[in-house]
Amino acid sequence: VQLQASGGGLVQAGGSLRLSCVASGFSLNRYVIGWFRQSTGEERETVACIASNTGSDGSATYAGSVRGRFTISRDDDGNSAYLQMDNLKPEDADVYYCAAKRYGWCFSVMDYWGKGTQVTVSS
Repeated sequence: VQLQASGGGLVQAGGSLRLSCVASGFSLNRYVIGWFRQSTGEERETVACIASNTGSDGSATYAGSVRGRFTISRDDDGNSAYLQMDNLKPEDADVYYCAAKRYGWCFSVMDYWGKGTQVTVSS
């Protein structure tokens, strides 16, 4: 069972990145999927969370700091999820993690976590 996050990199302020999260060993379609970010010594922040399309409505929520700039999506056929990040700001620089949870919503306790992918935004 594994989640693999990728897509991080260096981008100029105002630019875009698309993060990917691919699951293996289990099916994501009944899981809530979240993207989180955290810097060393800082608390983890829930960036975005998306409900399952199976048994739920696939709705999404966002942190206020990213709403209108980031879009979370899921591809259940591809067992994947994505975070499209537009109009990036220097304060978005962080290590981003994807995670999945079978029941409930995106909180600090999730069932599965991927390794982080680094996002760096230059001003």
